[in-house]
Amino acid sequence: MDAELNRLRGEIDAIDDRLLALMNERARLAQAVGRVKNGQTTYRPEREAQVVRRMLAANTGPLPAEAVERLYRELMSACRALEEPLTVAYLGPEGTFSEAAALKQFGHAVRTLPMSSIDEVFRVIERGEAHCGVVPVENSTEGAVNRTLDLLLVSPLMICGEVMLRIRQHLLRKGEGLEGIRVVYSHAQSLAQCHDWLNGHLPQAQRIRVTSNGEAARMAAEDATAAAVAGEIAAERYGLTIVARDIEDDPNNTTRFLVLAREDAAPSGQDKTSLVLSTKNKPGTLLTLLTPFARNGISLTKLESRPVRNGLWEYVFYLDIEGHRRDEAVRRTLQEVEPHTTLLKVLGSYPMAVNP
Repeated sequence: MDAELNRLRGEIDAIDDRLLALMNERARLAQAVGRVKNGQTTYRPEREAQVVRRMLAANTGPLPAEAVERLYRELMSACRALEEPLTVAYLGPEGTFSEAAALKQFGHAVRTLPMSSIDEVFRVIERGEAHCGVVPVENSTEGAVNRTLDLLLVSPLMICGEVMLRIRQHLLRKGEGLEGIRVVYSHAQSLAQCHDWLNGHLPQAQRIRVTSNGEAARMAAEDATAAAVAGEIAAERYGLTIVARDIEDDPNNTTRFLVLAREDAAPSGQDKTSLVLSTKNKPGTLLTLLTPFARNGISLTKLESRPVRNGLWEYVFYLDIEGHRRDEAVRRTLQEVEPHTTLLKVLGSYPMAVNP
């Protein structure tokens, strides 16, 4: 058995040597690409999406798709950092699902900026203090994040990507087990998502809403009788023990995050375009707006309405459609829709999430 183990380990070592040489060769080519681009942005979301999609299509296992995507995101992150490390803002503090989404999209070779509010994420990008930002826009069980939608309406920033993050809620504390927990901290949405589990396992514990899961973990780290509902990244950041895993009531709970920048992405081949539009409040006007999409074969993946702040019973409509704004069918559809609107703003075209 020892001889066979040594042989197999020798083969692994030889493969590792080749992998390291190939990764460094890739890095040198990435540096050469950076010189050819001559100062243009180092982050091209459409190109990175194409790379990941190609690798997923070529993957024959046994590595799962999620592992392949994670490996290539980190490899591209390290290569990108050789040109210029990206600064990425997100809704903080450290340990939030927003941070996890940012690292899933950009890898760990970035400078992250945890911000105190969604508004601040927008502002630091607008001021040029961050290249990109990551903000939540909707959750599969709790619905839309209205503040993000409202800011997209007025901000010059554009959507250049999306991240689908499976939300795995864990119970964290300083000690072990459930005994002695008197209070549970978490964001309001997380408490709602774990309502049944908390009722069944900690019915006497007081539930206190805080501004974020990261803040909940920080508070739990200071009190042996407290626990937090948060993600694994929060446990790592604040040195807490996961005493119960996957306590969310819906096992498919997912949050969609948007990647923001000062420009959107070029076509990747599998894209979405996000729009906001408004029209006069008359019978049949919404049907008039939507008909061109159907006529031109454009699939709507989302339709969300929000009241206009300065108008009584006036609404704006947020749409996600399949395709890039440069695609002929999308361009033609928008031209047909615009005469029937009082507002039409393209919020951005960007690659669909590769591995939701």
